[in-house]
Amino acid sequence: MMDSLKQARKNIGRGLSRTWDHIAEGWRELVRDSSDALTHFVHRKDEVDKEQGEVSTFPPSRNWSLLAGEMEETDKEIVVRIEVPGIEKKDCEITVDGNMLYLKGEKRFERVTNDSTYHVMERAYGIFQRAIPLPHNVDADHAEANYRNGVLTVRLPKLGSEKGRLIPLS
Repeated sequence: MMDSLKQARKNIGRGLSRTWDHIAEGWRELVRDSSDALTHFVHRKDEVDKEQGEVSTFPPSRNWSLLAGEMEETDKEIVVRIEVPGIEKKDCEITVDGNMLYLKGEKRFERVTNDSTYHVMERAYGIFQRAIPLPHNVDADHAEANYRNGVLTVRLPKLGSEKGRLIPLS
């Protein structure tokens, strides 16, 4: 009986050790794969409640969020797609400077009603900026950007404009 109890404890210990290894590996993979997409959101101090005319009582929200993206390269262009749900076109600025793509914007918090209490606040709000290195110099003068269904798509023809340019968002 004592031997079987010792063996059971040993088996449980091995199982827990393997489980912990899998969890740790999963976290390392998540951090490795998403660290570039992890974006800091800065809360604005001057958010004014439009109806009340006073500084809003912004519920505490996250300061970090993922702006997940992908970059595709063809013979003629580089296409960058970034998920930015909840961002208004007017609050988004895209700039190319050399071989860097810069995305700046603001995700605004809009309270539907003032007589409610938030119990979960997992979305990030505020001002953000993200820099994405491009694998090739691009022609910023002929770049195009559009925003549809929460996904920003920037098409950057290859070849080389070295000067920075603000890209209009359609």
